[in-house]
Amino acid sequence: MVKKVVILLCIYFINISLFAQTYPQNYFRNPLDIPMKLVANFGEIRANHWHMGLDIRTNQRVNLPVHAAADGYIARVSVEPGGFGQAIYINHPNGTTTLYGHLNAFFPTLAQYVKEQQYAQQSWRVNLNIPANMFPVKKGDFIALSGSTGASEGPHVHFEIRDTKTENCLNPLLFNFPIADAVPPTVYRIAMYDRNKSTYLQSPQMVAKGSAIKVGSNRISFAVGAADRFSNSTNPNGIYSARVLMDGTLVSEFILNNISYDDTRYINAQLDYRYKNSGGSYVQHITPLPGDRSGVYTTKDDGVITLNDAAPHTIVIEVLDANKNISRSTLTVQYNPSLAKEYITTGEKFLPNNVNVFERHDFLLFTGERTIYDTMLVSYTSVNNSATNAVSPTHTFMSSAYPAHDSVTVRIKPITNITAGDKDRLVIKNTSGTKTFVEKGVWQNGFVAAKFKQFGSYQIFIDNEPPAINEISTNLTHARSIVFTPRDNFGIKNFRAEVDGQWLRFSNDKGKAWIYLFDEKFPPGEHILKVTVEDVAGNVTTKTWTVHR
Repeated sequence: MVKKVVILLCIYFINISLFAQTYPQNYFRNPLDIPMKLVANFGEIRANHWHMGLDIRTNQRVNLPVHAAADGYIARVSVEPGGFGQAIYINHPNGTTTLYGHLNAFFPTLAQYVKEQQYAQQSWRVNLNIPANMFPVKKGDFIALSGSTGASEGPHVHFEIRDTKTENCLNPLLFNFPIADAVPPTVYRIAMYDRNKSTYLQSPQMVAKGSAIKVGSNRISFAVGAADRFSNSTNPNGIYSARVLMDGTLVSEFILNNISYDDTRYINAQLDYRYKNSGGSYVQHITPLPGDRSGVYTTKDDGVITLNDAAPHTIVIEVLDANKNISRSTLTVQYNPSLAKEYITTGEKFLPNNVNVFERHDFLLFTGERTIYDTMLVSYTSVNNSATNAVSPTHTFMSSAYPAHDSVTVRIKPITNITAGDKDRLVIKNTSGTKTFVEKGVWQNGFVAAKFKQFGSYQIFIDNEPPAINEISTNLTHARSIVFTPRDNFGIKNFRAEVDGQWLRFSNDKGKAWIYLFDEKFPPGEHILKVTVEDVAGNVTTKTWTVHR
């Protein structure tokens, strides 16, 4: 009975500490006029990042009015082909910044200002810091129309709240928005790890809630596969926090409520990345990996459960949402050294928190101190192939099953002599799983170098093939727009259009077509339209048309 009381008291004080940080309540309004319903919450799992805000439903529609969530001033506007697409940042007197992303259009005065700046910079893609007194706003002011620009797969508004000083993203669900949530998270699976070994050198052992487990390791940790839902919603969302206690003492927890974009890639350390990549489900480590520096964890010592005796110990795993709803799973673990498992650990290794170097006579790859999350057993192959314009074997280092946090530098030696002219037309192609990445190579003392943010295969190519530009009609009398879809074997780097020698603003949402909507910059009459396209290797194609409008 005494032990049970101690456990309950510990849980009570942990609950108090978990939500001790306070945020302004009812300070912000729903940025839309329709009821606030979410398709995604803060901390949800995304490729290479946590979701850093709320995705607010717009009922599969675009061009809904978007309003300022509180008094303040527009401090920044960004326009980009991916990411947030068209976005507005508003600074508020309480030290926070709100962000509104995937917008279709800014309010007219702001739209005109952005257009002027784009023409001044001769770039459709801009990131504009705006003076504080230029665009003041009141809570509820119309600021934009909703859309699906940038890296959006459907209409919605991406909404963030940031600490203005640090630019860390705060969990908006802690600010008391009108979203009912009385439903605790659902835990689908619990995974257990032997932490005397790297998590990359083992497969997780799935354990059931309420089970009694005998383990062969005196150092273990757990991960959970879980989802959260709001009241009257079936949409699965991310969890807010998970923690593990042994005999009533907190060992480790993570809380997703204050994250920097500089650290958001550490989601790849929180996930069992290798297990997911191999066909498993998402599970999130409750204990940090050795190379994790995300700041989302609080631990006792290193957060690993240490079993110093052969007695049974009570493990409690709790998963929480931002509204303090909790799901608890209890199990018992008991150490038995005779059950210890053997793992293959011989060979070259890459270690967390170290500069790692792998070198062969024709291939070198090295990392920074923050690149590796847990010990990796190196795998490498080199295969000659006859790919068109390839000038090196295909070097495969590890695979897409292993994440890299910072860029890895790759240097490859060509198998043929490279002429002086071709040295500036070299690219390295990196294939990682189903994705391909291409970077311009830099000649370095007989090697070609480039940086990538993923492991996989690497190969050098000479690229002397210029990009192709589609033809257009020269009679534009009845046209409303001009569309170009240039193509290249390794990718487009730059696009520029001019009318009568003056830069013309073509948009490039989602990095697909370049589109110009006719405006005052292209008046009726005869004009010279010139388009220049550059590829990754630096090859340039220019076309000119005499057109009539």
